[in-house]
Amino acid sequence: MEKTIEKTLGNGRHLSRGGFTLVELLLVVAILGILAGVAIMNTTGMSDEARVSATRASISAIETSLKTYEIRTGRFPDSLEALTQEMGDRGRLLEKKHLNDAWGVPFAYKKTKHSVEIRSAGSDSQMNTSDDILNAETD
Repeated sequence: MEKTIEKTLGNGRHLSRGGFTLVELLLVVAILGILAGVAIMNTTGMSDEARVSATRASISAIETSLKTYEIRTGRFPDSLEALTQEMGDRGRLLEKKHLNDAWGVPFAYKKTKHSVEIRSAGSDSQMNTSDDILNAETD
């Protein structure tokens, strides 16, 4: 007498072993691959947007520090390095690490007639190209 592995349920259906077929597993792997690809593409695009936002925030912080320096001394500094120096008992206005944009390139600084220009080279790390990021207050 031969024993069968399947058990018969009361209504005539057979209980089979559980598990996934090869086709089902391949389908799940393909879907996960597509989702991972989409997630990577979205994350890469957001990285540049996040860097632009961080650079704009850094430019704004530098502008605030420059205005504070002007109020304290009556003039804008000759370089951004002056903002990282101690100013008597008041301390420094900015840390050196904030003198670079989100891509690690130093900001360009130029005094204009009545204000200052702060420029980031942007994602291509080349100054005076279309992706440069500037402060709003320039003459």
